[in-house]
Amino acid sequence: MASRRFLSWLRTLRRAQPSRTSQAVALVRAQMPRPSSPEGDPDAQESLCRGMRPISAYRLRPQIQARTRFFDDHVMAATSTGVRQIVICGAGYDDRALRFRATGVRFFELDHPATQTDKARRLRAIASGKGGKPGSPGLTLAAADFRADDVAAVLSGCGHDAGQPSLFICEGLLVYLDQPTCARLLAGLRSRAAPDSTLAVSLAVHRGGVSSEQVTAAANARRRSGRREPWRTILPLDAHLALLSRAGWRVERVIDAVELDGAASPGRTQLVTALSRPDD
Repeated sequence: MASRRFLSWLRTLRRAQPSRTSQAVALVRAQMPRPSSPEGDPDAQESLCRGMRPISAYRLRPQIQARTRFFDDHVMAATSTGVRQIVICGAGYDDRALRFRATGVRFFELDHPATQTDKARRLRAIASGKGGKPGSPGLTLAAADFRADDVAAVLSGCGHDAGQPSLFICEGLLVYLDQPTCARLLAGLRSRAAPDSTLAVSLAVHRGGVSSEQVTAAANARRRSGRREPWRTILPLDAHLALLSRAGWRVERVIDAVELDGAASPGRTQLVTALSRPDD
């Protein structure tokens, strides 16, 4: 009995740690050449990664690079066309609020409380090193466990304006959530989407005619973090798109990650742009 309690405590402790997968993504990005806004900090990702223990992400590097280019382009396009709210779900150590800082633009970052606590500490260190105030102008961090929390309520509580257009980003997130949680999250974002809002999302896909459960289990078995941070949703593209449609999103564009980085594995990561569908 004592052994079971210890294992339960250990699992709880591990879940309370900042996401190592998010750190791996940030470390890859810190080595990429990327654009920044005139007001932004081109060294933001490197600063956020300072002191992180190196993590090998060699196999996923091309996919991460393709994703990063896709979502960077969406943020730059949104801010250049007058969108003043950027919502990043599962933000991890995303640096876009610093890199693409622009007057009048607010970034809302949602993630697990443990990761948000660590990121807030890192943001304070960056501000302190530059002689600024803690935090970042235009950035709101909100703690959210997508398995349990209502994302619409979280956004309402942290100052997001559902009457104004937003860019919603789900980068590398849905694969970590089960399908019912994905459906709730996508519907919750849609409920906060004013006309002219956009959703940009990455999808982990597999070819049709095979078991999604078997594909997901095999993928986790190959991953070093497959037990600590398992993938839960890998589907054929049609099934993913149906999920988006049921949540109220109209798919506008789908591109394979290999189109943005020739070293990416084709048919594994699809990058989707969707628009808020008018209410029936």
